[in-house]
Amino acid sequence: MTLTAAHPRGGHGWQLVLADLALILFLLALSALPAAEAESGRRLADAEARERDAPGVIQPEVAPAQALFRPISGGPSLGAWLSAQGLDPRATLTIFAVHTKGGEAAAWQRAKALAAEARASGVAVRVIITAGMREEVYASLAYDAVIPAAAP
Repeated sequence: MTLTAAHPRGGHGWQLVLADLALILFLLALSALPAAEAESGRRLADAEARERDAPGVIQPEVAPAQALFRPISGGPSLGAWLSAQGLDPRATLTIFAVHTKGGEAAAWQRAKALAAEARASGVAVRVIITAGMREEVYASLAYDAVIPAAAP
């Protein structure tokens, strides 16, 4: 007498149970880590990862643009454009100046002029200057500034 599988589809019973148990074991080990560190007084997790993810440590980040400014003839100035955007304490204006070989000084001058105009509007400003295939300057307004939490 030959026994056949009770489930004609077969094949996914024990693998699924094993995967679930492995996930449960991983989560239990991970949740026990802070308690084990507190009891032993030693840091068991990677120190570099802890420092990078620690609260209050600001990591440099350029968030996706909420608004983009490109200076064009006949268009608004950066100050007028910023006043139309509405100020938010989380907003940072990033000025990107791209230069070709030998155009570093001119790119810096254009970026510096835009940065001065933006600072006069009261927005936080950062400047990024990089080499590229063609010269251009533009500004990106993004909500990437970290606001410190209020003390309780």
